[in-house]
Amino acid sequence: MATVLRRAKRTSCVCLMIFTLMSILLIVLGHSYGLLGIPSALSSLVGVLSLGGMALLWRDISWRVKGENRTVSSLLSQYLAVKVVGWLGKRQRERLEKDTRDIRKVQEETLLLRLRKNANTHYGRLYDFSSIKECEVFRQRHPVTEYEHYRDLVKRVAAGEEGVLIAERPLILAMTSGTSGASSMLLSTRDTNTEFFLQGVSVCLDAMRRAFPASESLQRTTKFFYTPTFRQSEAGIPIGPNSSTPASSRHMLNLYTTPAPAFQVASESDTLYLHLLFALKDGSVGILESNFASTVFYAFSALQERWQELVDDVELGRVSPQLAIEDGVRHSLDRLLKPDPVRAAKLRGEFEQGFRGIALRLWPQLNLVLAVDSGSNQIYGELLRHHYCQGVPFYSPFYAATEGLIGVNLWPEKEQRQYLLCPRSMFCEFLPEDSLDEEQPPTLLMDQVQEGQRYELVVTNASGLFRYRIGDVIKVVGFHNQCPVVEFQYRRGQMLNVRGEKMSEAMFLGALKRAVSQWPGAELVDYCCAESGILGESSGGSDPHYQVFLELKGVRNLTEEQRYKLDHCLQEDSAVYKSFRFKGSIGPMRVQLVGGGAFQELRDHMMAFSNTSPNTFKMHRVLRRKEYADFLQGKIIS
Repeated sequence: MATVLRRAKRTSCVCLMIFTLMSILLIVLGHSYGLLGIPSALSSLVGVLSLGGMALLWRDISWRVKGENRTVSSLLSQYLAVKVVGWLGKRQRERLEKDTRDIRKVQEETLLLRLRKNANTHYGRLYDFSSIKECEVFRQRHPVTEYEHYRDLVKRVAAGEEGVLIAERPLILAMTSGTSGASSMLLSTRDTNTEFFLQGVSVCLDAMRRAFPASESLQRTTKFFYTPTFRQSEAGIPIGPNSSTPASSRHMLNLYTTPAPAFQVASESDTLYLHLLFALKDGSVGILESNFASTVFYAFSALQERWQELVDDVELGRVSPQLAIEDGVRHSLDRLLKPDPVRAAKLRGEFEQGFRGIALRLWPQLNLVLAVDSGSNQIYGELLRHHYCQGVPFYSPFYAATEGLIGVNLWPEKEQRQYLLCPRSMFCEFLPEDSLDEEQPPTLLMDQVQEGQRYELVVTNASGLFRYRIGDVIKVVGFHNQCPVVEFQYRRGQMLNVRGEKMSEAMFLGALKRAVSQWPGAELVDYCCAESGILGESSGGSDPHYQVFLELKGVRNLTEEQRYKLDHCLQEDSAVYKSFRFKGSIGPMRVQLVGGGAFQELRDHMMAFSNTSPNTFKMHRVLRRKEYADFLQGKIIS
């Protein structure tokens, strides 16, 4: 019965849209016929049909609307976007399902398409792409590569030379986030963006609609993102982050609570304030969205710190005079605000009750937090679910990198973040975990990997990377038809390794969470580690060891026994680490607490140092720069 009802509903929606379009067509034709002297009876029929179509359309829109102060144009544009993307997502999902049933064929088609398109470039001629007709020949002819293989070629593209790596001019020169070393400059093309939207965004929105039907309501979204700073290469190609920005989303800004003038504000902290101000004014926000859960967490931290100032602005209908905003922008923002003492009083009452579960109390119709909360963002997702966003579902939609779309999460309701690899986005190969130190290790294909095993991803993408080691180690946790389903494990450059023990981020975090659970009253806010070698004399020990910096809620000091608990938990999880500790080759780790807000200050310091955008920043779990470790040492409280 449920299936029949769903089909009937879909059919009625399609019929409604067809009927409405026919009505609009009849209006146009009726107008034309009227001019040609067609009888008034037909004109009357046209009028009745068009009014009926509009009434049915408005009825379908009105039951989806939640909240007030929406213009007809914004509702219509959102309704149309929901319908079009819903239709597109359904088609793309069907195509994906078909592709996963013949993974070897689809992957070879994807590879050969890339090679044909770039066959006449300098790089394509170097490896004779035009003669390659099957993937085995490509794998035999082309080596497994890392960034140094491309560095000089990318410089030539940046200088304006055409046809070096790819056949087209890149849209931007995309900077990686630099979590496992220095930032790299990669090419980003129109194909990369198109694939991300078709194979990523539309498919994930389809999965979201299926898992969370309320997300189809016509409610505004609060999206925490910022206008990044771009610079120009010698040839005038923009250099910056490859992520969603206000400029790239300009046609969708009317779907968000934050108005367009706010994105002209240069300061990230001031833009965040405006995000929060306009979100607080709207009591019917439906989704909180950002690239990463860390950005949402920092937004709630700022809300907790500045709520009184924000409530005053809601009450008075103004933008705080403390914000450094140009007069013209301030005037545009002030015109959008009206005094709202009733909303302000409600907000003040909720804030005075505390911040646990605050999201649903501020926005009772909140359906979802949409942000990646796997990998280095896992702890931020957990903090949000346990504190600020209690009771709100989370959806981590993509597994992606600067290199492009890697996987999509088709199972939003699952607590474990698992991603189906996208077989038409990249040609993927896999390096077994035990061969990562080899210079040219043999690779496996999608249909050759085994469930339960870990591999480093090697990709050939649409933007001039061929058999490229992206540095991500994933675990195959199952298959969807023939296609691997994976969980992210760690970045190869983010392993602790003072004696060859190769401690991954996933293993360290697991031990840390178990240790924190045994410290009464403690809640983990953030953490990072450094190998003693980068600290020099300040490391406080002769044997190589780990320096661990923790930001905790609920405690301001730890006993030596509690500090040792982390070392003990890590020994329980890693036989190699335990062996080195037993022999004395690795000394006891030093666990130090830093003050509240230290990691947010470190984040700002890192972004300023590396020119990383807030939209793409990921916290470094293993610090490779002494200045970052020195910064945290200056914040130690225990």
